[in-house]
Amino acid sequence: MKASEAVSKNSNAALATEIGTFDLEETTIGEIQKALQTNKITSVELIQMYLDRIEAYDQNGPRINSILTINPDALTIAAEMDKIRGKGNQGPLHGIPVILKDNIESKDDMPTTAGAIALENNYSEEDSWVAKKLRDAGAIILGKANMSEWAYFMTRGAPSGYSGLGGQVLHPYGPDTFAAGSVGGSSSGSGAGIASNFAVVGIGTETSGSILSPSSANSLVGIKPTVGLVSRSGIIPLAMSQDTAGPMTRTVSDAAITLGVLTGVDPKDSVTSESAGKALTDYTKHLKKDGLKGARIGIDYSFLTGSSDAAQEQRRIVEEAIEVMKEQGAIIEEVTIPRYQYTSNVLFYEFKHNLNDYLKTVSDEVPVKSLADIIEFNKQDPEVRMKYGQTYLENSQNFSESLNDPEYLKQRADDLKYSRELGINKVMKENNLDALLFANNRGAGIPAKAGYPSITVPAGYSNIGMPVGVTFSGMAYSEPRLIELAYSYEQHSQKRVAPVFK
Repeated sequence: MKASEAVSKNSNAALATEIGTFDLEETTIGEIQKALQTNKITSVELIQMYLDRIEAYDQNGPRINSILTINPDALTIAAEMDKIRGKGNQGPLHGIPVILKDNIESKDDMPTTAGAIALENNYSEEDSWVAKKLRDAGAIILGKANMSEWAYFMTRGAPSGYSGLGGQVLHPYGPDTFAAGSVGGSSSGSGAGIASNFAVVGIGTETSGSILSPSSANSLVGIKPTVGLVSRSGIIPLAMSQDTAGPMTRTVSDAAITLGVLTGVDPKDSVTSESAGKALTDYTKHLKKDGLKGARIGIDYSFLTGSSDAAQEQRRIVEEAIEVMKEQGAIIEEVTIPRYQYTSNVLFYEFKHNLNDYLKTVSDEVPVKSLADIIEFNKQDPEVRMKYGQTYLENSQNFSESLNDPEYLKQRADDLKYSRELGINKVMKENNLDALLFANNRGAGIPAKAGYPSITVPAGYSNIGMPVGVTFSGMAYSEPRLIELAYSYEQHSQKRVAPVFK
């Protein structure tokens, strides 16, 4: 059910952000679970508070427009959680409200659309791996988040956070002043929704920057895991060589808890077999306040060049963050990350192949069964279905669907050679680094092509109030070390401030 319909149906009371001594805003997983266990609040009350807040600020007031659909069974599930609380083992996310990006399937009565009108009736009878793991951990799937249509692989020039089905996600720190697209993409709704305190945990997906961008733009912690750490089964694909899902939260601790829930080997996604023996189910042991002590962190200042006010502000904030890291014992090395000039159309090849495979699995209620069908469907009502065009869809259609195509294989091999062997691996090994440091998602394309992990953390705000994050990137399955660095920086900087709605 659409978010606007669900919240009005479920909420008749005035907006309340506090019950007793429990305050909804900026609350964490641990604080919620303590409140639930000590009967300061029930799951039903908690979910209703979030529904009220979504109605007040997402569908009305500033109209952030981050939540596309609400789970009509959310309150029923919450009531069941209240009944079983204290009986048997409780998962690490027991009773925690989670928002899924709307390209992640769940068996709840909500479609999975990727923001596309063509998929507005795409209902799934099964949970994706991500949804199942969250549910097994006790999470309550509250709804689906708006997003950049087709994970920002529909057209050139559209603002991030726009979809034909959901419209434009606004920036919670400046809904009336910041330009469309400033909210980041493509996990725009997940970022804006969690920043706005519409849930505790958001799940985003990334191919290249789509978790890191909206997380840093919304003063959040976002973890883009190693490709293979989290299964992609049941997620509408963009490019399987780079796609991954990951947590978006307000604290490093909440992100670490959620990441541990999502890992595991899934027979439906063969790349996850590479994570066996490397993945953890509990990353909280790496929440170390002294994690920066002795750490060697590399920064390439060429990623911070630019004469614009925004570029200058980013550099100022990153340099302030570096001073905090040095104070905690980190060693900052200036490095050069090679940026090679070569042709890569890997995403266009893979998008066509992967999407056509996915569309073979959808029900007859979905009117499209191929990328070619989507292109023709959109042309039937271009003002509504393709407001900004569909250049990426049409370009992808022109590429071979075969992933045995010699040109595709060469370009994919080049991606790996230049991002791994001659890129991140080379720089980190030569300088004996624990991580590389970037502003926001600048430089995200290199670890994205490599399939390597990154974590972004709030670092401050520009002179016009735009959030800026610092991002730590490392080599495959280095999430434990990246979490140590991120947590230590977070604890000694404490930069996140919640947006204020009038």
